[in-house]
Amino acid sequence: MLSYSKFCANVCSAQLKINVYYVSQSLNTNCLKAFKNCHKCFSTRENTFKQTSTKKDAQGFDRDRGRPLYLDAQATTPMDPRVLDAMLPYLTNYYGNPHSRTHAYGWESESAIEHARNQVADLIGAEPKEVIFTSGATESNNIAVKGVARFYASKKKHIITTQTEHKCVLDSCRALEGEGFSVTYLPVGPTGLIDMDQLEAAIRPDTSLVSIMFINNEIGVKQPIEEIGALCKAKKVFFHSDCAQGFGKVPLDVKKCNIDLMSISGHKIYGPKGIGALYVRRRPRVRIEPIQSGGGQERGMRSGTVPTPLAVGLGAASELAKTEMAYDHKWMETLSERLLDKICSRLPSVIRNGDPEHSYPGCINLSFAYVEGKFLVYKIF
Repeated sequence: MLSYSKFCANVCSAQLKINVYYVSQSLNTNCLKAFKNCHKCFSTRENTFKQTSTKKDAQGFDRDRGRPLYLDAQATTPMDPRVLDAMLPYLTNYYGNPHSRTHAYGWESESAIEHARNQVADLIGAEPKEVIFTSGATESNNIAVKGVARFYASKKKHIITTQTEHKCVLDSCRALEGEGFSVTYLPVGPTGLIDMDQLEAAIRPDTSLVSIMFINNEIGVKQPIEEIGALCKAKKVFFHSDCAQGFGKVPLDVKKCNIDLMSISGHKIYGPKGIGALYVRRRPRVRIEPIQSGGGQERGMRSGTVPTPLAVGLGAASELAKTEMAYDHKWMETLSERLLDKICSRLPSVIRNGDPEHSYPGCINLSFAYVEGKFLVYKIF
């Protein structure tokens, strides 16, 4: 019986991401050698990894060899210089607290934040007042899942999610189970997609929320959120989607998809780290119990001073994503096709994980036969 090591090659803009997961028992050195030769087609490996010097800097990098090629773009992306340009004035000159409404310094920052709110809302077809700034998608997911569940707990105490959600969603659901809520964890099929019939059968009269991510960060599969949204609307159940991997990369319309809550991350679209957003539908209104106390900022849903420079950065990144989305997506398709063609033409027994038709081209997940995962990573880098 063949054992496999799971290998992720995700393409994001001109970046690639490679993660090697679990490890098989056997190793085929010819397969590994062929993979190494194939990998040279996609990197500057020969130039940046020359074994000609042992000089290292304080971080342990060989100065003559250079830094490794960055292949982790699904985890985070470098900041676009144009985003940094938009942020700089609010890091130096315009430093007022946006919630100080009695003087010009606060007004300047508040105006910048509202402009950023408009930019984010415009990318997803929402109203600006429906966008709540957070520290990132993890916080957004926590607010959405816990906030909705706790607010409607007196009448509904059942939640539905999938087994392949991000850890923050799964941990939020486990925390709610400890509070007496019932949670259904739906499995996914062999291609990573959920079964709509199973989802419909799982919805109960006391179901308050369905939380299913749009694009999976491991295998890139795209769930049918339009169908899920339509089903939830018909059943009068709120629909939350973690769209950290889809926001700014593929077209999204919260009204068309009947999404009630959407989690957003800034640093996945060449924006700054430490900022995200939560879309919360106003009509019909979705009520949320805040998970932290404070000054009642962000319509009382997320207390705490909104960091003006970071919000401006998210807004700028959103506007750039909308402008360049079609070009970037076409470039992703070109890179992913090239990656697949090169690897599959030179290596035997390569399996693509996830649905090839319903997936984001910037995230490709492959399994290789006979390869020790940790050894493969060591040899690549």
